[in-house]
Amino acid sequence: MTEQDFNEMFNRAEMNAQIVDLTEPRAVSAHYEIETGKIVIHLRDGAVFMFPHHLGQGLAQASAEDLGTIEVTPSGYGLHWEALDVDLSVPSLLKGVYGTRIWMEQLHAVIR
Repeated sequence: MTEQDFNEMFNRAEMNAQIVDLTEPRAVSAHYEIETGKIVIHLRDGAVFMFPHHLGQGLAQASAEDLGTIEVTPSGYGLHWEALDVDLSVPSLLKGVYGTRIWMEQLHAVIR
């Protein structure tokens, strides 16, 4: 690969990353609502998304204290619970994907 090829690929990748950043949902803050048992995500565009914490992989058996310490990644792409070692993707959550494929299969088996 030549330097010119590399630079062209790099520039395309950078442009694609900028497009994704502008078009995919990003969180600006998140918190746990004890009264409802829901994780509440405030999105960059002003929308709010919430889901019952027990749907999120690794969150079902967590204490209110651990659920309440949510970190939003710098890009706004993910949510992180340090004490629980749990990471969830904001775009995936908005699509109704609360964990791995196996987790989702287990959830669907319980819900049916």
